[in-house]
Amino acid sequence: MKFFSSLVAAGLLAGNLQAQWPEFRGPNADGTVDSKGLPTEWSAEKNVTWKKEIHGLGWSTPLISEGKLWLTTATEDGREMSILCFDEKSGEVLLDRVFITNDNPEPLANNMNTYASSTGVVEPGRIYIHFGAYGTFCLDTETFETLWQRRDLTCSHWRGPASSLAKWEDKIILTMEGADQQYFVALNKGTGETLWRRDRGTHFDDETDGVPANSGDMRKAYSTPIFVKVGETVQMISNGAKAAWAYDVETGEEIWNVHYPTHSPSSRSVYSPETNMVYINTGLGKAEIWAVKLDPEARGDISESHVAWKIFQRTPKRMSPVISNGLLFMANGGVLSAVDIKTGDIAWAERGGGEYSASSIAANGLVYHFDEEGLCTVLKAAGEFEVVSENQLEGGFMGSPAVSGEALFLRTKTHLYRVEN
Repeated sequence: MKFFSSLVAAGLLAGNLQAQWPEFRGPNADGTVDSKGLPTEWSAEKNVTWKKEIHGLGWSTPLISEGKLWLTTATEDGREMSILCFDEKSGEVLLDRVFITNDNPEPLANNMNTYASSTGVVEPGRIYIHFGAYGTFCLDTETFETLWQRRDLTCSHWRGPASSLAKWEDKIILTMEGADQQYFVALNKGTGETLWRRDRGTHFDDETDGVPANSGDMRKAYSTPIFVKVGETVQMISNGAKAAWAYDVETGEEIWNVHYPTHSPSSRSVYSPETNMVYINTGLGKAEIWAVKLDPEARGDISESHVAWKIFQRTPKRMSPVISNGLLFMANGGVLSAVDIKTGDIAWAERGGGEYSASSIAANGLVYHFDEEGLCTVLKAAGEFEVVSENQLEGGFMGSPAVSGEALFLRTKTHLYRVEN
């Protein structure tokens, strides 16, 4: 069994080109990075190659391909939503264009989200950008021409869109998890046409912590699916409100599900071929990490039969954990921790940083955690707690980092940095 991430399709350009950071959580869709020379020390004055102020607000991850870096941003009130493109080496602005104007955007209702939190997908020749129900766009990466767009896929995001795009072969997957409806759409990446649509079959017939089941918060999610080949089928695994589901990515057919009482997950699940388990964050409330065993024969509700272990302590609220050296590394509420991926036993838990929304990365035996106050704590990816360095930038991290070569690209609430030795 092998994990399949959204890789660049060959043939778009001559040669076997791939994007350096093609989607949310990178080329493996799990925060792991094949880089030996990432910096471990930086500040506003040290190891910063360039720094650019980003207008508006947006938590989307930088996307990097063909020497270009892409971001989305929006005005704080959501009336304008923009796509930005930078020269990767110099930081020169190549594109800064408003793609959506909206006189009556749905209120966010809190300060944890923006109208530009969803991350798109890039491959040589094309980029796919997503603003939730407000619109999805495909651009030519050389001319910036809009090749196709979809403005007809609706849902009530309740507290704003945040699910990122995912790509499998010729399909762009949209996660539309709203307060009113919850569904997935697979679009033909070449034309934008719908290949299949699947409504999520979750039951919302109980209350959670006294909150009625018909509350929008109890129904929505901010998650992004992953893809794992199980037997002969590539399963699309997505954690939503109240349940996680696996679907056949070719048809959208439901395969299996696990049910839990929590809601609003935003962490992207991670998979380990070592254990053949997927690690699912169940969301907000009394959230847990569930380790689910993958089985080509599994069908229907497998909550009792295929959940190997669960943990509640220090489960992340928003950030996505990362696996390295047989451990699952997490951050939440000023506590950093590591968990054995086979057993769920806690290897260690120590104080570090503040609240965490940005997802972590692992590279060259190190783990990088980014908190909402701008602190990055670099740790040894080991069974004992060992801090390598602590690095501070102004603004704080809500969006997740990106990597290209030996450079980190860090988006704070106000700026974009290229950081390298």
